[in-house]
Amino acid sequence: MPQTLTLPQFTFEDGTTLRDVPVAYQTWGTLNAAGDNVVLACHALTGDPDVADWWEGMLGADRALDPTRDFVVCLNVPGSPYGTVSPLTENPDTGTRYGTEFPAVTTRDTVRLHHRALKKMGVRQVACVIGGSMGGMHVLEWAFETTEDGAPFVQSLIPVAVGGRHTAWQIGWSEAQRQAIYNDPQWQGGNYSLDDPPTDGLATARMMAMMSYRSERSFEGRFGREEMNDRDDTPFAVESYLRYQGNKLVDRFDAQCYVHLTKQMNTHDVARERGEYESVLASIEQPTLVVGIDSDVLYPIREQRELAEHLPSATLEVLSAPHGHDSFLIEFDELSEMVTGWRAKQDVTRSSVTA
Repeated sequence: MPQTLTLPQFTFEDGTTLRDVPVAYQTWGTLNAAGDNVVLACHALTGDPDVADWWEGMLGADRALDPTRDFVVCLNVPGSPYGTVSPLTENPDTGTRYGTEFPAVTTRDTVRLHHRALKKMGVRQVACVIGGSMGGMHVLEWAFETTEDGAPFVQSLIPVAVGGRHTAWQIGWSEAQRQAIYNDPQWQGGNYSLDDPPTDGLATARMMAMMSYRSERSFEGRFGREEMNDRDDTPFAVESYLRYQGNKLVDRFDAQCYVHLTKQMNTHDVARERGEYESVLASIEQPTLVVGIDSDVLYPIREQRELAEHLPSATLEVLSAPHGHDSFLIEFDELSEMVTGWRAKQDVTRSSVTA
């Protein structure tokens, strides 16, 4: 079950300071006495801290996230509706939800907030951090977090289906989705009633997103030109599927949270205020497993090849699957084998160095 810890205050990059900041999280396994057997799983855009729900095939004994040896942690991202501070959170100073007053959160803000939360949980160092899509952005930002004595806080990195910075292609997809929300009459500049939210806009945004999360091959193989004979308004099966996905998200997500999280992803750039892009990547010394998906149209494989080329201790693995970007949430067995095999090699390397 999700738990929540509260930080007395936190200051975001835009200068806004919030107090009594909740951070929702879930854990599996036991934290060791040294506080360093932690594997941190970072969730994607509409994910939550329950890894067992959205990455079930990755969690378990002898899997990528193994609670018999690892203390597996997933923290909910600020801006998300699943328990961490967000536009839905009550402002302790006013007694009303933050709403449009919620700050512009960056990927760096998320990682620094989560760092604070982990320290409060007794974590002294993270053995490995893994995540796909938006979660992969946070993985790369974790590379720059340090302990109080200046050592890397995270020992190894596994970014999945992501690049080192958000491109115009990805920013454009997110903006089109936000415009669908903004143009819903119920949006009202973000000042909508929770009893009457912009559901049509959010559903349309999700439909757009699903087109980028899958691939042409996936859609053709699954739907082709199959028709729904019992429905006049959605004659094709693919239309019915997209509408279902849109309505499904509306039942569990908030439009303003969606807007904030997509804007947060736009801030993803490991080189921002750090220097020249390739040089910044070259400064990341932690062993890194970069995982790309050969059918991904949203974060194409060339972006993972670029990471592997410039990260000095990187290994590239390619997940071959027809499902597009979402393959990392579908092909659990293959991804888990990649991760467990790579982590085993890292254990052998560390043992030989310390012997």
